[in-house]
Amino acid sequence: MINADDILLIGNPKLNELCTPLTEADLPKLNEWIAGLHSAMEDIRKKYNFGRGIAAPQLGIMKRLIYLNLDKPYVIINPEFISKSDEMFTLWDDCMSFPNLLVKLERHKKIHFKYLDENWNEQEWIAEDAISELIQHEYDHLDGILATERAIDSKSFKWRILNARH
Repeated sequence: MINADDILLIGNPKLNELCTPLTEADLPKLNEWIAGLHSAMEDIRKKYNFGRGIAAPQLGIMKRLIYLNLDKPYVIINPEFISKSDEMFTLWDDCMSFPNLLVKLERHKKIHFKYLDENWNEQEWIAEDAISELIQHEYDHLDGILATERAIDSKSFKWRILNARH
């Protein structure tokens, strides 16, 4: 079973690679990939008490695939931004690829994007605030960008105070 130990950590060169779009030829692997993303995220939640989304490249799957588990699971295939607000907000971001580190950065307050769902149906989503930030974070993974690269300055890093149960 895939778990938190399978998540690639900062420094792994795969995390800086550009992912390729999923094609219909990838569909037979999709359920296996989604199950792996779900399993790894659930293990992170147990160990570190955070985790709302994970991008496929964090497990070494170099495809444009994001899995979110919010009020329900969301599968986001080949996302493309339609628009991003000019208004930005600042936050301390975390990441499963560096679970003990927080990074202070800015994100767009509101985004509008399109994607394919797990049934290969085109969808659109307008997201704001925390969900907007989450999607931007996961989308960055698809482009080989880590939150550490978006830090406001060299002082925008701090250790997470852990309540880890391992």
